[in-house]
Amino acid sequence: MNESHKSEFIELRKWLKARKFQDSNLAPACFPGTGRGLMSQTSLQEGQMIISLPESCLLTTDTVIRSYLGAYITKWKPPPSPLLALCTFLVSEKHAGDRSLWKPYLEILPKAYTCPVCLEPEVVNLLPKSLKAKAEEQRAHVQEFFASSRDFFSSLQPLFVEAVDSIFSYSALLWAWCTVNTRAVYLRPRQRECLSAEPDTCALAPYLDLLNHSPRVQVKAAFNEETHSYEIRTTSRWRKHEEVFICYGPHDNQRLFLEYGFVSVHNPHACVYVSREILVKYLPSRDKQMDKKISILKDHGYIENLTFGWDGPSWRLLTALKLLCLEAEKVSHMKDEKEALINQLTLVESLWTEELKILRASAKTLHSLQTAFT
Repeated sequence: MNESHKSEFIELRKWLKARKFQDSNLAPACFPGTGRGLMSQTSLQEGQMIISLPESCLLTTDTVIRSYLGAYITKWKPPPSPLLALCTFLVSEKHAGDRSLWKPYLEILPKAYTCPVCLEPEVVNLLPKSLKAKAEEQRAHVQEFFASSRDFFSSLQPLFVEAVDSIFSYSALLWAWCTVNTRAVYLRPRQRECLSAEPDTCALAPYLDLLNHSPRVQVKAAFNEETHSYEIRTTSRWRKHEEVFICYGPHDNQRLFLEYGFVSVHNPHACVYVSREILVKYLPSRDKQMDKKISILKDHGYIENLTFGWDGPSWRLLTALKLLCLEAEKVSHMKDEKEALINQLTLVESLWTEELKILRASAKTLHSLQTAFT
């Protein structure tokens, strides 16, 4: 369903046009399965430019330094990180509401995110063990990011009538952090004296960031120094009125869920990780050489990154094991009891469902191998 007629996109188009952006290839639309994305308005050929977004439309640390926040960032010691600069600007501009020059862009950003850091703890507990550990690390990282930034936020009080604690709350910073983490495009590293030495490589790209991910497409994306635009060219063909995709990288579903908050159905890069605990659990318990075998596997790097893929167990897993059983937890039964969490639970269920498909494919492969040798 074409959404070009919606007021938020009409305002965004006006805002982009004022910044010298012209586009006739794409239109915002809502698609089954992927939700809001960009639709081709004409057939697109291999090698054709999908979108060229002028530098004036990008939200970068340069944008922040040139703003009212610049003086505060420049004098703060130790220098704030590029990420903190971007997040601070997002929170401040969102708080400004109608007074923000970036309002048309802010209006189309998600109000909430589904990255593990945003999920309820009881939902995180349902994730695969390795992903759960990474999700907890992610949450701790964001909490530390917030705690270490509060003094800097306090220095901004002269800019606001309201108390900065009410503006730069944990939930507000979490929203900004997720916005940058899930939607930013990559720029070549830059270094500014007023910012910390952390890589300054992120830029928010209004409208362009509506393009959804597909693991089955390839694109060429980069900032063009000659045209001063962020450009994306397709290596695929698209028919008129099809959803146009880009690829965020050859990521498995756990990585996509952790970093972007979604699961890609039938993802060719998807895999099921076998943890060390599972590996030990299904080895013969009466084997007196168990500890020695585990030590050998560890010494040779065969205790990590053991996986099942669509084509069966990985070579590393086959090398480490003779037999392995893995059973996924069921989460569907919680839906009726936890209606408020249904969206989160559905997302987790989708991840488990995709991993179950992989395990079934692996079982067929193993069965075929067994039949071939009997």
